[in-house]
Amino acid sequence: MNLSHLAIFYAVACEGGFTKGARRLRLSQPAVSKEIQALENRIGVALIDRSNRHFRLTSAGELLSSYARRIFALEEEAEHALAEMQGLRRGRLAIGASTTIGNYLLPRLLGIYRGLYPHIELNLEIANTSLVQQRLFEHALQIGLVEGLASNTELQATQFARDELVVIAAPDHPLLDEHVVMAEELCKYPMVLREEGSGTRVLIDRALAAKNMVLKPVMTLGNSEAIKQAVAAGIGLGIVSDLTVSVEVNCGRVAILPIADLTIERPLHLLHTPDRNREPTVAAFLKLLKEHFGRRPKKTGRCVQNKL
Repeated sequence: MNLSHLAIFYAVACEGGFTKGARRLRLSQPAVSKEIQALENRIGVALIDRSNRHFRLTSAGELLSSYARRIFALEEEAEHALAEMQGLRRGRLAIGASTTIGNYLLPRLLGIYRGLYPHIELNLEIANTSLVQQRLFEHALQIGLVEGLASNTELQATQFARDELVVIAAPDHPLLDEHVVMAEELCKYPMVLREEGSGTRVLIDRALAAKNMVLKPVMTLGNSEAIKQAVAAGIGLGIVSDLTVSVEVNCGRVAILPIADLTIERPLHLLHTPDRNREPTVAAFLKLLKEHFGRRPKKTGRCVQNKL
């Protein structure tokens, strides 16, 4: 069925006559009559009773008019919904993030986003880089924020910030009294580190190997929270993301121990497909992300594998 013909018929039905319908549509009355006749020929049934001087719909015309009312009401509703989505008055933002970003960086950003766009449904999934990549590829997520890169070549990777791994100590640790602490000092004290094979541990081991050093931890733990608790309890020094320790440092439970000759940094990446950037909810978040970090993200190209 030609929806243009249906719209002309519905206008005539609503106005109760060809002349009034034509005036509403800003068409000539003969043109309107011709279009409705074409519709009747197409569906094989008369819609308007032409045997009477007064305008009257046939039973088929009444039925089609009721359907047309619902069709065009739905069209209007769809246009309204799209306008609301474009204006960020409705919609959804689904983000995937690896652990450090999801637990420590995103909550504040999403709080700001929620304040700006209270009608947008927010969904955050925290997982490793490989799973975030898979969920993006399945279109279950719109964007991903991860500490490493993934292997899917259909995803684009953009560096949006850098994260630094820092050494933390209990507030009474003797090294905090030293004016300058060198990396070799770390080998003299108990260490609490992430498990072997984690992205954080790989970075730590690589940085120290460059100095011909190997750290042998007295304890390995599976997340930053556990490491912070162990350090605060005096079990040993730890190395965690700078993003994870602001609360503990501010309340004096742990302290950051600067190492003069050791800097361990890693890029934080945005993973996405190019078409997603045009979605209003995503574009608004990317604008907020750029404003928060105060610079234009650095494009790093396609993804490569890096286990986190």
